[in-house]
Amino acid sequence: MDILEIRKKCRDDLIEVTSHILLRCQQRSISYKEIKEVILNGEIIEDYPEDYPYPSCLILGYTIGKKVIHVVVGMSETKLWLITAYIPDPERWSEDFKTRKEG
Repeated sequence: MDILEIRKKCRDDLIEVTSHILLRCQQRSISYKEIKEVILNGEIIEDYPEDYPYPSCLILGYTIGKKVIHVVVGMSETKLWLITAYIPDPERWSEDFKTRKEG
């Protein structure tokens, strides 16, 4: 997936929010504003081109307040789909939060 295309859809508010991400963000105290910050300033660390119904990817980013967040997004021709977001667990991720630890 192309981070520039993802950012364009985000800036243009061509975003669909799933009920799953709404629930998870409420549980994890992650705001919509923080998700947009991560998408607009983060980087793709995993790509899932075979995901259904749309290809998706995992984006790593930092909020203005320095909170590290992973966001999973899917992308159709016209929309960006917010799937889930979470604070990565240091026990499961490398120090820079880009690589999953073997386990």
